[in-house]
Parts: sequence; structure tokens; C-alpha cells
Amino acid sequence: MPKKILIFSLVYYPRHIGGAEVAVKEITDRIKKEECEFHLLTLRLDRSLPKEERVGNVMVYRLGWAGDLSTSPDSLPKPLHFNKYLFPFLAFFKAMSLHREHRFNALWSIMANYAGFGALFFKLFNMDVRFILTLQEGDPIDYIKRRVRFVYPLFKMIFTHADCIQAISTYLAQFARDMGARVEPIVIPNGVDIEHFTQTFDDARLRDVALSIGKERDDIVVITTSRLVVKNAVHDIIAALPHLPERVKLLILGTGYEEGNLRALAQRLGVENRVIFLGYVPHRDMPAYLKVSDVFVRPSLSEGLGNSFIEAMAAGVPVVATRVGGIPDFLTDKVTGLFCSVSDPVDVARKIEVFLRDRMLRDEIVDTALHMVIDRYDWSIVAKSMRERVFDTV
Repeated sequence: MPKKILIFSLVYYPRHIGGAEVAVKEITDRIKKEECEFHLLTLRLDRSLPKEERVGNVMVYRLGWAGDLSTSPDSLPKPLHFNKYLFPFLAFFKAMSLHREHRFNALWSIMANYAGFGALFFKLFNMDVRFILTLQEGDPIDYIKRRVRFVYPLFKMIFTHADCIQAISTYLAQFARDMGARVEPIVIPNGVDIEHFTQTFDDARLRDVALSIGKERDDIVVITTSRLVVKNAVHDIIAALPHLPERVKLLILGTGYEEGNLRALAQRLGVENRVIFLGYVPHRDMPAYLKVSDVFVRPSLSEGLGNSFIEAMAAGVPVVATRVGGIPDFLTDKVTGLFCSVSDPVDVARKIEVFLRDRMLRDEIVDTALHMVIDRYDWSIVAKSMRERVFDTV
């Protein structure tokens, strides 16, 4: 008989897809139905989505009121924004109802956020159900603590009541210890779809993609794939452009509340014709854009791990990143990428130029990073670790 696991995730497929949501789907899709039966509670937000549906290997239940959503979850209109605060309570009551029907063996909270509060409330009324906490947080820890300052004792209980804590990086594992976790965190990173991101494309396809972004023959394309939020520091890449040759262009894949500010910055610096805002790009189309790019850059202010970096490595694109959060778990300077200083556009430009100037170093880094990703970050390896080290223990 399969173990029944109830997942708490603030947002989920198909409308909202970030690193945490990708992780849940990739892991659950790779675990046999006879081993685990997954149910998931999430916000609905978009009225075009059904209240209940099966997504892959997960039965999804969507809660809260919805609207005509055309924005990212980082910039919800106010009426929908209040759903976040209601989610712990809506999820708790729905979980209690589902538990009477399904008798769950475990609950699994995706991050210690609003989902974590909902899972905690359920745990307090069902102490015999095992509580799995996954830490995927990308915001700075100090910022997280400031946000929960009024309910800080309750926030700590998410960590102290968890029966199993899985962190995607050593950085987040230490966060759990600092919050008083009573179990030793297990570090299991996020992964990458190796087959998808290492795929090759014929010349005609690559020409079409290059044409679609306006890439000229001698252009150098710097790419970033991220939510357009402050912590991803896309503004530092734009500010680096005046320090780089005119032929260097910036391709931005993603949406978020910072887009207006980023466009204004590009115009103010006189580089608006060198910045391409592509908007939301489905995961299935990302490899082709990576393949026509020359360098991947994200000078993050904070990072739990960073799926986008690992995807770029799998696609054979050299990476420039900052030494923050979980990034040092996979990036070693001059071995699997290059580190730049935080909030330093001049150093961002300098590190991009290293890749453009030193072809031998670039090729060595690309090859080493690719082999590391294949050996350590394949989703099949990650799912196997989750099953054996987490789900089999409940």
C-alpha cells in the first residue's frame, strides 16, 4: 500500500513555476505510484484554473479566491495578495477534511513560509502524522526573520516540530539549525533535467532563435533566467553593460515586479537597445535560448541554491555568480564558474570579459561544470535520494 503524503505549497503548476515548484514536480513524477500517493494544497489565484486536478503524479487542490491573473506571484494585486495570509488557515481546514478521507502518513511543507504555517497547524492537531519540511528559501535570512517578527515564536515552531528537514544547500541546513531544529537537516539539492538541457539543436533552429532576439553575427549574448525581483540583482547586469563592448547584449528571460525599474535603468544608462526583455519563457524552450548565448550571469544578493545556474551549466554556458547562500555548493571559482563581487557592476563586467578573452579557461570551466551537474544534479539522482532518505523514513 502506498504511503500517502500531503504537500503544502503556496503556489504550483501550471500558472506559477519557480525552483521549488519544479522540484516538487520532478521528484513526484519520478516516484512510483505504488510507493507514494501525493496530494497538494495550493492557492488558486487564477480563475481559469480548476479547483481540483491531477498534475503529473500529484492530486492538486486549489484554495482561496481567484481573479484574472496576468502577473507573477511576486506582484499580486491587493485582493489576491491577501490570499497568502489566509492560506495557512484555508490549507489547515482543507487538510483536516482530506485527512479524514485519506489518512495521510506524512505532510510535506515546501518552504517555511505560509505553507509552513499551514503544515504546522495541521501537525499540532495530528501529532502522529510525520512532518517533512523542505527548505528552498532564496531570500536573505535576515529579511525572512524581519517579515515574521510579529509571529517569530510560531515561525520557530515550524522548525522545532518538523520530524524531517530537507535543505537544498548547506547554507539552508545551517538556517534550520539556527532556528532550533530538533533533527539534523538532510542536504539534498535541487536538480536539472539533464536530457532536456543538454539536448542539441540543428543550425536552422539556432539561427531562428538568434534571429528572434535580434542577435547579429558578431554579437555576444549575456543571458539571465530569473524572476525580476530585487534579490536576483538583474540591475547589476544592466549597470555592467556600459563597461562592456557595444556588441555585448543582455537577454532577460523572466517576469516580475522589478521589470519597470529595470527598463528605466537601461534607458537612463543609454543601453536600452542592448537589453532584450523576452518575458516569460516556458521551461521547454529555455535550452535553445541558452545555446545561442555566450555567458550566463546572475549576481544574486541571496540564493537558496539556484536552479538556473545549474541549468545553464548543463546547457554548456559558462556562469558568473556571487558567493552567496547555496551557490558555493556547486560553484568553485575558476573551476565550475567565476565569482563576482556582490553589488559590483564593474566586477560583473570584468568577469564576463574573462570568459570572452580566455577561451581555454572558458572551455575548461564549461566541461568541468557539465560533468559535475551530470554526476550530482540529475533529477533522477535527487528523486532517489528523496525516496530513500526522506519518504522511506515516514
